[in-house]
Amino acid sequence: MTPSHVHVIGAGMAGLAAALSLVEAGVGVTLHEAGPQAGGRCRSYFDRALGCRIDNGNHLLLSGNRATFAFLDQIGARDTLTGPATPVFPFMDLATGERWTLRPNMGSAPWWMLVPSRRVPGMRVLDALPALFLHRAKPQTTVAQALRPGALYRRLLEPLAIAALNTLPEDGSARLLGAVVQETLALGGAACIPAFPKEGLSESFVDPAIDWLVRRGAEVLLGSRVANLRTEAGRIVAIDDTPLGPTEAVVLAVPAPVATSLLPGLTAPDRFEAILNVHYKVTADPGEAGFIGLVGGVAEWVFVKPGIVSTTISAGNRLLDTPSDALGQQVWADVRRALNLPHPIPEFRVVKEKRATFAATPEQEARRPGARTSWMNVALAGDWTATGLPATIEGAIRSGRAASALFLKG
Repeated sequence: MTPSHVHVIGAGMAGLAAALSLVEAGVGVTLHEAGPQAGGRCRSYFDRALGCRIDNGNHLLLSGNRATFAFLDQIGARDTLTGPATPVFPFMDLATGERWTLRPNMGSAPWWMLVPSRRVPGMRVLDALPALFLHRAKPQTTVAQALRPGALYRRLLEPLAIAALNTLPEDGSARLLGAVVQETLALGGAACIPAFPKEGLSESFVDPAIDWLVRRGAEVLLGSRVANLRTEAGRIVAIDDTPLGPTEAVVLAVPAPVATSLLPGLTAPDRFEAILNVHYKVTADPGEAGFIGLVGGVAEWVFVKPGIVSTTISAGNRLLDTPSDALGQQVWADVRRALNLPHPIPEFRVVKEKRATFAATPEQEARRPGARTSWMNVALAGDWTATGLPATIEGAIRSGRAASALFLKG
């Protein structure tokens, strides 16, 4: 039976996606968010030190992210994204100073790999074949074990793995990276066109979603922390001190550690990786794509927006204890070279998300639960659930859709 009302706990991307699906289906929704704003790790805020808005973290979308673009279309926000019209990925090897631009052709037959000006310098075409079969790797196989060393690995597949998995290739799941490859590179350039918010993550993903929900009667409660779910006879009967009726249900869309504290006995990932972002208040030429990938540096990606240059360091546990001033100086040395900027370091802000995602290892992948739970009126959502993808915006949105679908199917 479809519930009359669903309490969605957590207003990150998974919770927002679940709420949108439920409201669209005519179900009453109350959205609970413990923080002062929605979005979770996908949000923007005004940084007083820099005097401007910045994203909590950088996210690069690809045209193959079907659920993400459907989400944006639903809330009318696709036009808030920007990026090149074709699959264009500029890179710089900081060790050698070489620059190149990866240009996959739009069709599914990857003839671009045969054209030196469109591919990774020094790559051997045969080295690309193992990447196409990563999704068939054994469950315990890591990325480093599955791929061949060489120029293609060091200059493309390794940075791709670190960005997609937020886990070093020596530990990261080959199958999870394979799932990303199957939905992007394996489909051809038409599935690899990059995009990112013109203004900010909140302006693209969060604010339009909240507006959409409120206009359709959903109740949005910010600063509403849920501390206890009371269970009885295999179902949730109360959220804190508020009883639930027999036709009410819960979508639990909170981080894994919070979910396990609210639902004792739940198995979930328990090892996490950080993401570090360094934002510089400086004007730079965005180039053809608006971003550039760095090989051999501290940061992997540099995004250029009006008045701000933002960098991303994935699999960042190794740098968590580095003082912010020292980290900013280290990253600036790479950014300055990549963007041909003057030497003096501008004002900057280091943002450290200590538990940004679960560690995408084979062992942690085995701990990811599905949307369905042993409680008849509770479904799970979050990029840490068993989406078949790493912890990405795409995975989070799919998890929210999957959780809501359990209730909508009755």
